[in-house]
Amino acid sequence: MTSQREPANKGNKLPGEVLQAEEVKALIKVCGPGPSGVRNAALIAAMFGSGLRVSEALALKPSDLDLKNGTVTVKHGKGDKARIVAIDPSAQAIIEKWMERRTRLGLNGRQPLFCTISKGENFGTSIDSSYVRRLLPRLAQRAGIERRVHPHALRHSLASALAMEGKPLPTITAQLGHSSTAVTDRHLAKIAPADLVIQIRDRGRL
Repeated sequence: MTSQREPANKGNKLPGEVLQAEEVKALIKVCGPGPSGVRNAALIAAMFGSGLRVSEALALKPSDLDLKNGTVTVKHGKGDKARIVAIDPSAQAIIEKWMERRTRLGLNGRQPLFCTISKGENFGTSIDSSYVRRLLPRLAQRAGIERRVHPHALRHSLASALAMEGKPLPTITAQLGHSSTAVTDRHLAKIAPADLVIQIRDRGRL
């Protein structure tokens, strides 16, 4: 399978959903202990832990991960631009479990990091991004998360968390692979108006 199919809602202007870390953990928890569950948990961890676009995550090869230094090389980002990003240590631990499992399944380094595992002619081939878009709402329902959950929400969530932690704008821009800090600033204004939240919550008006 390929990861090129366009989402049905492409072009729709929807508000940027932001998941809390506990909600992401809940998504991962309900993936289950089977091979596909371990793989899906690692995929969610990669998208949230590094802020990857779903297409970027699905294009990764095992060699793109530097587990010693905690980095991920995105070779074909938006505009076909490459970048190296950090990965959260807890997310890395979840990915390492999948890497161990995929070796036991007989997958090799030439196959995508996140690939199909059903035995047959498609074994070890690319996952279509539409699979991930269908998967996340099912996991959200199972985890009792009522808000809309989709691949970009995981990216939104990391951006929001970094902003709330006070990370510099250029750092967030580099991690997300935006073309400029202005793009990141507009992005955060929609999903993480951190200064506004802090200012409003610091005042007791009633």
